[in-house]
Amino acid sequence: MWTKDNITDQTGKTVIVTGANAGIGYETALALYNAGAHVILACRSLSKAQETIAKIEGQNGSGTLEAAILDLANLKAIKQFADDFKQKHQQLHILINNAGVMIPPASKTDDGFELQFGVNFIGHYALTGDLYPLLKVTPGSRIVSVSSMAYLRGEIDFDNLKSEKSYDPMREYAQSKLANLLFSNELQRRINAAGDQIMSTGAQPGANKTELSRHMDKDAYNAAVERVGGLMEPWQGALPSLYAAVNPNAKGGQLYSPDQDGGYRGYPALLPMTANALDETVAKKLWNYAEQVTGVVYP
Repeated sequence: MWTKDNITDQTGKTVIVTGANAGIGYETALALYNAGAHVILACRSLSKAQETIAKIEGQNGSGTLEAAILDLANLKAIKQFADDFKQKHQQLHILINNAGVMIPPASKTDDGFELQFGVNFIGHYALTGDLYPLLKVTPGSRIVSVSSMAYLRGEIDFDNLKSEKSYDPMREYAQSKLANLLFSNELQRRINAAGDQIMSTGAQPGANKTELSRHMDKDAYNAAVERVGGLMEPWQGALPSLYAAVNPNAKGGQLYSPDQDGGYRGYPALLPMTANALDETVAKKLWNYAEQVTGVVYP
């Protein structure tokens, strides 16, 4: 059973956690701070990031903390965040693409993408690319992309990525979380082809009590909880991301997940991905699409 107590000393490492002010992101940032890392809390609201830093510092961990504004719904803002980061830092050891939106009312990013696809996938694709030069020069760097068991129901509809046809909140959420895994796997293949020493891998937190479900109505929420058999606390849901980020046994192009009840509860373990996440043809098409619409080209 792997827990945060298994995290080795992270002193000297620089880490970015997107969406670190609540839920899984908060617990991920807290654990890495307690292990000695310098953790950048990349959040849409600077005030929330600063409030979170005050809360984490009260834990008296051995690391250091930094607040930064990151709006994943705006490509210019993402580039600004990355440019500011590169001015301050010479290395980036761990990038945890954690932030996410789940089943909001129909809405779009500033660049016109359906919000869930735009924030959960497009934003993190661009962020990773903008930060890639630092990841490339940092020995043993890792990129962790956070997905969800909803990916199992996902399918990439290339004709509806900006809600051109229709909007179904759960369908679009599943699509975005599948996109994260396709991205993570394709990135590792491209890293390998380029000969870079970076690890790209996926994690999914299982079923947890977080703010992510705030857009669900009460009946739908209760039905979902009953279907999955109960919810874990966020600290436990953060463990797969932490395992992927720091465990020496973690490997690129994989998915780390809770090990019980089909991935909804438990402690981190390797979870075999289904065919939709392993489809290299779709992954390449998705990558080419993201490259074209963002103008961010890497590796």
